[in-house]
Amino acid sequence: MDAFVARSLEEIRFWARIMKEHSLFLRLGFRCEDTQLIQEANGFYALFEGIEARAHAFTAATDPQQIRAFNAEVHNAVSHIWVFKRKVLGLILTCQLPGANNFPLLVDHVSREANYFRNRLAELNNGRLEPLPDAIIDENVFFLKIMADHAKFIGHLLDPSERKLVDQAREFSNDFDQLLWQAQDLSSMRPQSQTKPLLSQFLDQNRVSVASLRDFKKTARDLIEACRIKSIIHPLLADHVYREAVHFLAIIDLFEQALTGQAPMPLPAAH
Repeated sequence: MDAFVARSLEEIRFWARIMKEHSLFLRLGFRCEDTQLIQEANGFYALFEGIEARAHAFTAATDPQQIRAFNAEVHNAVSHIWVFKRKVLGLILTCQLPGANNFPLLVDHVSREANYFRNRLAELNNGRLEPLPDAIIDENVFFLKIMADHAKFIGHLLDPSERKLVDQAREFSNDFDQLLWQAQDLSSMRPQSQTKPLLSQFLDQNRVSVASLRDFKKTARDLIEACRIKSIIHPLLADHVYREAVHFLAIIDLFEQALTGQAPMPLPAAH
């Protein structure tokens, strides 16, 4: 199995679905009169739906050169949706979409994920992923911010009368803000902070909190799907944030295995 092909397809299958769903969530937040923005969002939905389907049609035995070209094509698509998301953010922040229902932080959040995705595609095609100690810190800084944002979105989209759940979401938001600041401190102390004991403790601590948040998201998703709580959270959004927590936990597990020597992080060869 070619590590470059396997890793590329894994990233695209996960993130293309995320980009597709971002297009839907943004569209749902636009006003009826925002016909141009709605049309653009629908176009991106179709684009990433096609990319996702093609990624699942490829296999680990696909020619690496073909995957390299696919990565470049997807990188271009992701760059375009990033521009769209930043344009929408600019419109919101300059009060040109009064009454629309996309939080500025949510639009910034989805654009950060697009930027992460396109950077990963470029790294794969260049055959240059970060060294393990840097990857551990940088991936956690990125995903801890994502998790903190999710907790804030959930807290604001639940009905205010769901007081217990709103309080739980606020507690998760505070917890992940603290973890993010710790991660940023560890990053600032590089390279001296990149000892095996410190990185191992860093991963252990983050895993405990991410697992708790994942369970909270799963409960919220199940309650929303069963119409047992009051909220304006789309069931797909509830599942979306749950899947991202599961993805982050899988990354933490891979890092721990690599750190303890149980399994090497798969580094793509340059093709």
